[in-house]
Amino acid sequence: MKTVLITGANRGIGLELTRKFVGSGDYHVIACCRDRDTATDLNTLAEAQEPGQLDIYPLDVTNAASIAALANLLDGLSIDILLNNAGVYLDKGKGLLDADFEDWLQSFNINSVAPFRMIKALYPNLKSAPNAKVLTISSQMGALARNVGGAYAYCASKAAVNKGMQGLAVDLKSEGITLAVAHPGWVQTDMGGGSADITPKESAAGLFDVIQNMSLDQTGTFYKWNGEVHPW
Repeated sequence: MKTVLITGANRGIGLELTRKFVGSGDYHVIACCRDRDTATDLNTLAEAQEPGQLDIYPLDVTNAASIAALANLLDGLSIDILLNNAGVYLDKGKGLLDADFEDWLQSFNINSVAPFRMIKALYPNLKSAPNAKVLTISSQMGALARNVGGAYAYCASKAAVNKGMQGLAVDLKSEGITLAVAHPGWVQTDMGGGSADITPKESAAGLFDVIQNMSLDQTGTFYKWNGEVHPW
């Protein structure tokens, strides 16, 4: 049985991805979130599974000690898929004059830096798995080809992680590790709002297929949730 680790697994797309991987019956799922005690839906899902199907671990992706503690707990375990899903949208609706630069720093810390922290910490786990894959949930708002205004911190943080992952994909190709980023769609979550185009379940189903079809030959690709390639 393969192992998948998902960050930000307690709600929205992360929770639905957890459900999807568990439901497939082919994966040992490691679901990570900041506070397990408040992750009611995730805990309910875990209680309904057989031992070894779904494990929940506390994780703050901005905290080096928290990531190191998780890596220590998982020492020696091969991880076939790392799904960097945790993210924030702190400057929704904001422009230049009401910009909060602490929000900028937090946006970059979570959206841009944390995925690299995770890959570095779990590199031995990924390297020990045959054909390991890393998918980082990004956004079309980080695409330079998409000319929009506002939400500068969110857009810039997603553009940064896109470019960083593109470069890392080149460097890890020789290790047999496939990397990609994906726009999850405009999703009906706390981040996307109730008027968004698709449900978290629809997004997760599409992203699940994207992950299955990722290959080393096309490492470094920017995907849409439906499997189409997104322009950079």
